[in-house]
Parts: sequence; C-alpha cells; structure tokens
Amino acid sequence: MYPNVADYRAVARRRLPRIAFDYLDGGAEDGRALQRNLDAYGRILLSPRVLRDLSSCSAQAAWFGRRHAAPMVVGPTGLNGLFWPHADEALAGAAADAGLPFALSSASTSLLEDVRAAVPDGDLWLQLYVQSERRIAEDMMRRAQEAGFSTLLLTVDTPVHGKRDHDMRNGFKLPLRASPALLWDLVCNPHWSLQMARHGGPQLRNIARSLGEAPNLESQAAALSRQMDLTLNWSDMAWLRRHWRGPVIVKGIQAVDDARLAVEHGVDGIVLSNHGGRQLESACAPLDILPAVADAVGHQLKVFVDGGVRRGADVVKAVALGACGVLLGRAPLYGLAARGGPGAREVLALLTDEMLITLRLLGCNSLDDLGVHTIAPLSAR
Repeated sequence: MYPNVADYRAVARRRLPRIAFDYLDGGAEDGRALQRNLDAYGRILLSPRVLRDLSSCSAQAAWFGRRHAAPMVVGPTGLNGLFWPHADEALAGAAADAGLPFALSSASTSLLEDVRAAVPDGDLWLQLYVQSERRIAEDMMRRAQEAGFSTLLLTVDTPVHGKRDHDMRNGFKLPLRASPALLWDLVCNPHWSLQMARHGGPQLRNIARSLGEAPNLESQAAALSRQMDLTLNWSDMAWLRRHWRGPVIVKGIQAVDDARLAVEHGVDGIVLSNHGGRQLESACAPLDILPAVADAVGHQLKVFVDGGVRRGADVVKAVALGACGVLLGRAPLYGLAARGGPGAREVLALLTDEMLITLRLLGCNSLDDLGVHTIAPLSAR
C-alpha cells in the first residue's frame, strides 16, 4: 500500500498511455474548476479538542435505511474499462469490501447485471443520463431494479459535454481510431496495450444493451451520437418516479435555488457537483456552496458533495460543513489504474483510515460530533 492517493496517481500516470490518463485526470478547458475543487479543501482548517475518551471512535454513516462503514460512495465514472479490464466489477467489489455503496455509470463498460453478479450483497446505485431517446433510460432503470440496485442517481449537469482540451489534443473519441500519435502512445505503454489486446477495448455495454444492440463499434458510435434530452426539467421527476421505486438523488446541483427546487419536487437527496471540474470551467467548487445549501435544505433531504476529495480529512471537512457524505471519483480510479482491484481497495482503506485518524485528533467519536464548531474560525487561518 502506498502512503497516499497522490502516490497511486503517480503510478497510474506511469502505467497508462497519455490518452487514457488525460481522460481520467483532466478537467475542462484550462482546468481551473478542477483546481478549485482541490484548493477548496486546503482552505478549510479544523479546530481540535483534547482530553476526550476516544475508545469508541467510528466513521459509520447511514442513509436510506442502510448503514455504511464511512460517509463515502464510490461515485459513478464512465469508460472505466479504459483503465483496467472488468473495471466496474473491480470497483464494486472494492466498495463492497470497504462497506460502501458503489454507483455504476450509465456509460459503464460492464453490464449492470455482471456488476451485480460480482457483488451479490453490495449496495449498488445506478447513475442515469437521460438521452433524447428516453426508452434507453427507462430500460436501464427497469434492468437495474430487477438486479436489485437500491438508489437512482440522476446526473443533470451534462446537457452538452464540457470542452476538454486534453481529449481534443489526444484525438480521444470512441471508438478509438488508429493514428501515428496513438500508436506511439501504445508502444510506449506495452503493459497496458497488452492488457487491452487480451481483454478487448472498452465498450459502452449498458447503453448498447438498453438499445437492444450487441456491444460493438457500430453500436458504440451510435450510442455516443445520441444527444442528451435537452427538454429534461424538474417536472420530469414525476416521470422518474413512475419508473423507479427507490430513493432518487439529483447529481449536479450548483445553486441554492436548485437545491430548494429539489425539495419542492420530492427528491430524496442531491449531490453538489461540478462534474469533477469537467463541464463548466468557471463553476465554483461544490465545497464552497455546501454550507449555504446545507443550511437551506439539509434538514429536508440528504446533501452529498463531490469533487476534489483526496484525503480522509477532506471527507471529515465536508461532513463538518453539512454534507451527509461524499462521492469519490478520481481517487479510487487512481488505485484501479495503478493496481487493479487491489489498488482500489487500498485507496478506500487509506481514506477510511485517514478519516479515523482525523476524527480522533479532532476529539470526535462519531460523525455526530462534527459540525461548524469543528471548523477553525476565519480569524485563525
């Protein structure tokens, strides 16, 4: 096990070809939103208390009638097969072993049925994109419910794709097309290239299945060519409820007024998110709007946050500022890209251990002990 998430990132960078690492690591345009996500946690300082009995310290959290080992969810990330074969099964297994939920992306490279088979008892969430052909989303929800997925995570911050300069420079477009630059990239990363040759390149299997097509280059290109449903709006929560029986969380909230609208339309939770800094380059860091959102609606629905979590202390800071939990994106992917399933498990264990260290050093026995009183005042920073 490496000492921190940054070390797993460094190993992943050495192992992956540039086209894959940049897709994993990069943000929109000049990367300022991504950097703001990281910087936001560094600005928050904590105010520890001492001489307290910490013998029963626990990081456990509970949402929607389920108890978890820590207030973390392995969040939805697409095209994970670009980093490791059977990546979604590996991530789901790592999450289950850590006692955490796993959210499977609509753009996953494994079938949701295969992910369920890999973790029969894991808490699985479905992340949903709504494309212009809503039958795709409807079929995916049907399949997920039949497979025992517990929670729906509707992503709403991608009516169009953000401008990602790194992908344009690298010629990243699925299906991957041969070019001199790509071939050189593959030659320079033989281990990754041999893995892909042995197991096959990433395919958007879930979307293809819900389209009723075999996962191949043609269906993949067809799936990617379908636009997001630009008519999707708050009134469509009623449509979702007709197709989904469990909790519904809206991911991509970036304003207090939208958080209030989520309450009005009866959703069960929200995720404050700027899509990991990959969409609107000028978006603020989700952590920066968390206190205002938690104050406005935190007593009426579950408020999660994502973007920039690289340490267990970051999770503690988010909970202290009003979040019920965080979604992890790049951090477990760095572990996966570095060492496969074992690497993802190590990252989750690392973050959980750092959380417990931080809680004890703060003088807290549980998440209930956290709050604004554990945040150092501005005058002390």
